[in-house]
Amino acid sequence: MATLKEIRNRIASVNSTMQITSAMMMVSSSKLKRAQDAILRLRPYSEKMQELLSNVSSSFDNDSGGAEYIKKRELKKVLLVVITSNKGLAGAFNSTVIKAVKNLLDNEYKNIQVDILTIGKNGYENLKKVVSVYKNSSSLWDAPTYENTSAISDDLMNKYVSGEYDRIELIYNRFKNAVVQLLQVEQFLPIELPETTNNNTSTVNDYIYEPSKESILSHLIPTSLKTQLFKAILDSNAAEHGARMSAMQAATDNAKSLKSQLSISYNKARQASITNELIEIVSGAQALEN
Repeated sequence: MATLKEIRNRIASVNSTMQITSAMMMVSSSKLKRAQDAILRLRPYSEKMQELLSNVSSSFDNDSGGAEYIKKRELKKVLLVVITSNKGLAGAFNSTVIKAVKNLLDNEYKNIQVDILTIGKNGYENLKKVVSVYKNSSSLWDAPTYENTSAISDDLMNKYVSGEYDRIELIYNRFKNAVVQLLQVEQFLPIELPETTNNNTSTVNDYIYEPSKESILSHLIPTSLKTQLFKAILDSNAAEHGARMSAMQAATDNAKSLKSQLSISYNKARQASITNELIEIVSGAQALEN
């Protein structure tokens, strides 16, 4: 049985851990509010951009502006953009993305050359020995802005247009709420356009382009891709804070439960110690009387 001193040390250790996890939970809760507001403000714009792109999808042909982003090629080399966090202690937030990447490497892209671009130190540290890292942009995670992500989007578009990569995919966690994060494996390039049906073809063909169709499409597609990557990073950022808040809440609750159990053990051990001391005193007094 543990001594009173050992139990006291364990209680102090658990209490210290509980204070740390509680503080981390409060910090993540504060950051989650800002990150959640950011992604909720961006989503309507991103969805409207995708809707607009879908509405004019029938206008694409080999001569249209931006056609180079739609043309599909035989898969010889693939780039995976892996979005994780720079820190841990966020439950399964990072491991879910890393497992998804390894699953793609072992199955869908088993016989295809694959590179990764990592946004977040966790993904880089866990995957750099498994797959070739084209670029590590972990510094972007601490201060994601549209300007910073646009530079990465431009690089990705250039790599695809030049033929260096035949497909580019984003792998990240989509924010649903503070408790739920949804894994997303999303094709970035080539752009997948919905098939137009006979019912909506006439509506699409009624568009009047001003300025030219080529000018509008050549601007619309890059803007849509930049927004897509920026949204993925903001989604992942909000999901990280939600996952860490939930993980730290669970850790704090477990610490409270353990502290309660240790307190009971301490009281029992203390009671047993007092009882033994009383027995020794009584036994000593009886021995003196005899």
